[in-house]
Amino acid sequence: MRTRRRTACGAVVVLLSTLVTAAPAFEKPTSLTPKQGLVIGRVGRSGRVALHTDAIEALLVTGRWKQPRAGDTVALPNGSTRRWQPITADENGEFRHRSLFGGYAFFNVAVARDRTMILEAQGHSMVYVNGEPRVGDVYQTGYVRLPIRLHAGDNHLLFSVRRGRLRFRLVEPSKPIQLDQRDATLPDLVEGEPVDTWAALVVINSTDRWAKNLLIRARLGATATVTAVPPIPPLAVRKVGFRLQSGAVTTAGKVPVLVELRQANGKGSMDQVRLDLSVVAPTQPRRITFVSRIDGSVQYYALNPMKPKAGDDASAEKPALFLTCHGAGVEAIGQARAYRPKDWGHIVAPTNRRPFGFDWEDWGRLDALEVLELAQKSLGTDPRRTYLTGHSMGGHGTWHLGVTFPDRFAAIGPSAGWVSMWSYAGAKRASNPTPIEELLLRCMNPSDTMLLSRNYRMHGVYVLHGEKDDNVPVQQSRIMRQLLSRFHQDWDYHEQPGAGHWWGNACVDWPPMFQFFRDHRSPDPKDVRVIDFTTASPGVSATCYWVTVAAQNRFLAPSHIECRCDVEKRHFTIGGSNVNRFAIDLTPLGEPGKFSVHVLSQSLRDLPWPKSGTKVWFERSKTGWQVIEPVPTDKGPQRYGGFKDVFRHRVILVYGTHGTAAENAWAFAKARYDAETFWYRGNGSFDIVPDTDFDPAAEPDRNVVLYGNRRTNSAWDSLLADCPVQVDSTHVTVDECRIDGDLACLLIRPRPKSDVACVGVVGGTSLTGMRLTDRLPFFVSGVAYPDCLVFDTDVLTDGVKGVRVAGFFGVDWSVGKGEFLFHQ
Repeated sequence: MRTRRRTACGAVVVLLSTLVTAAPAFEKPTSLTPKQGLVIGRVGRSGRVALHTDAIEALLVTGRWKQPRAGDTVALPNGSTRRWQPITADENGEFRHRSLFGGYAFFNVAVARDRTMILEAQGHSMVYVNGEPRVGDVYQTGYVRLPIRLHAGDNHLLFSVRRGRLRFRLVEPSKPIQLDQRDATLPDLVEGEPVDTWAALVVINSTDRWAKNLLIRARLGATATVTAVPPIPPLAVRKVGFRLQSGAVTTAGKVPVLVELRQANGKGSMDQVRLDLSVVAPTQPRRITFVSRIDGSVQYYALNPMKPKAGDDASAEKPALFLTCHGAGVEAIGQARAYRPKDWGHIVAPTNRRPFGFDWEDWGRLDALEVLELAQKSLGTDPRRTYLTGHSMGGHGTWHLGVTFPDRFAAIGPSAGWVSMWSYAGAKRASNPTPIEELLLRCMNPSDTMLLSRNYRMHGVYVLHGEKDDNVPVQQSRIMRQLLSRFHQDWDYHEQPGAGHWWGNACVDWPPMFQFFRDHRSPDPKDVRVIDFTTASPGVSATCYWVTVAAQNRFLAPSHIECRCDVEKRHFTIGGSNVNRFAIDLTPLGEPGKFSVHVLSQSLRDLPWPKSGTKVWFERSKTGWQVIEPVPTDKGPQRYGGFKDVFRHRVILVYGTHGTAAENAWAFAKARYDAETFWYRGNGSFDIVPDTDFDPAAEPDRNVVLYGNRRTNSAWDSLLADCPVQVDSTHVTVDECRIDGDLACLLIRPRPKSDVACVGVVGGTSLTGMRLTDRLPFFVSGVAYPDCLVFDTDVLTDGVKGVRVAGFFGVDWSVGKGEFLFHQ
């Protein structure tokens, strides 16, 4: 599919004609580094908000954008104006300007003929290339290299820049399809052990055709392993995993791997690179790769293995596990190496999916849990001696994971940890929220550490912070010290006098903290008699020991459940609030037999043991609590919403091809942009397919995101025919309510014929509505959306006032039993 498209976004600001040669497209690369452009300061409000305002984006979305010239003004939502100003690169080719702290930079590139170039840019959050959104490199990693199509004549690059600086150039690709080592995910090999593992490289497709039927052939020593490459869209990048196998590597140091990209029909090598893998001794820290169940991508975690004392009996006790969360910009392997080996447990460092990643929330949280489960299984650790720690952003991760999953850890030890998105990371709350604002804010409750803080009572807490920390103020830990003092009986606190943010490895490998860990063990779940647990979402955290909160009365408001088990009387006492459905695992009772439950003011006596398993489910109805059989298609921990939850379960992005040429081009570009963004932020790898290639009967337990609407995406009726929300060309209907206009829609629903998978919608009634979704921050931590959100162009000038519908479906995924707000 060709994605060539022109927009009204254009101006001759810098006429660059150094590439107007007639050279073949893929000969020896030439490059172009623009030196002049225009900048404009912040034109709206962004940050950790679900719906931002942006005057320039509003012009682009509605088709009112006109070419900027020096001195032109843009009217802002508050009635003031901003002015476009010239900017010139410095001697290092970098653009620096105060306007680039949240503003835009615009450049015109003129060429004599159509050509493909690689855009290498750093410092921007995203860029419009001739009107199409492409991922940015806000953290200036240097590995984002995007193939773009330049048309004969003027081409327009509009960069959104957050951190005050921008650098970019355009380079001709050396090959039509090539491997890129800049963002490799590689394992370390262990001396003397056979190799059977995974690695990943980025493949760049600089053609205007799908790259299909490709293979990666990886030769390690005398063994070559072949792995199929998933399809790669036109003018796109995708990080792909490939297998590595060989016999044992017997010498430490480096070992080469020759990686070839080949066509499946055997026509030879398209590109090849050499990788050098580190070979380490079994006692050394190392990277361990795995295929993630989240999206099928290759990830890694770092292990600093236990080093038992000489003469210790290895069979005496299972080892402990210390899960350690790194700080912002820190690699997991660096985090693991900061610790001295322990003689009683393993140090395990997950990645948060990237050095910045997701602040250990969202997919960072999922990564931590996935690594914990993998490491516990492979290392054979004692589940009662699992500990959680981390520094800076990883200190926040410790607070967050510890309060969200309190039964997973015997003790936690945050070091220099900030508390929450509101206390440190810039999230804001409206002082007098409207009902819709309140509903949207409620979506963020799983991020609210303080809201769930009483869960800390289930484990020991050791708080560590430098007194003079100039990065994460010590006040963050003092807030938690004051909070813990109100209700917790098992915590310790240490401020290191005169210490800053990082005061050497001791600020993570702190002996008194590890001694505190050693003094703590989790109880055996079957011995737990009292549970006092709060969750903000059963879709995030549902189970604590033997009780599960499966559904809520008020979605994403805190749900609290108090449970007591009297084993001798075979009796459970249940209290709490905002619980619609829960389950009890009867394991603490031991032998099967009748039991009783007192729920709030209602007694259920002589209940029979379940016919299969040990779980009994309860639901609140109009007449009171009753025992039920769970309905797999209902909302529950396995599939609860809101919208961001659709980007799990190896999601497939399906773009529509049955609209107008402009609508089809938008759908493809948006799916590509979302895939690129998740690659950049989450080291991820999403499948993208056109609706014409999507088989609704295949792989039914994978999530699906549809781009477009009922008319433009032919996969709609196979997945959403019975959905109470329908998006058509002129309107959205929610049950019997019709909303007309240029509307955008986000939606999540259960996938038919699956008990776990979801279907999501990113679309709109028109091209304007579709474009409204272009820059929604799905992959930014601390931002969340409900199950359904419908909004118009007013959001870009008036924020939440542009929301027309916001809501959560009921437990049965209906509108009628859910919570929906309408603003006409």
